[in-house]
Amino acid sequence: MANEVKRGDRKVRKGKVVSKMGIKSVVVQVTYRERHPVYGKVVVRSKKYHVHDEADTAKVGDVVTIMETRPLSATKRWRIVAPEAK
Repeated sequence: MANEVKRGDRKVRKGKVVSKMGIKSVVVQVTYRERHPVYGKVVVRSKKYHVHDEADTAKVGDVVTIMETRPLSATKRWRIVAPEAK
């Protein structure tokens, strides 16, 4: 298997579903805390990702784990890996 190519690790994020755009598409908001580079204060930042939901089961308010993937549409580059257990 000398021709085997190792694929890089894909990014994984955990966030909350904030919008259901249509069939098999949702918007997930990921929030994270980071220290301000000049002032040193811890600030809460957030980012929204357009996510592919193959099973079409995610609802607004659900917490899900998403993983980076190949481009699936003009804006979707992430997919739902698993919903979080409650």
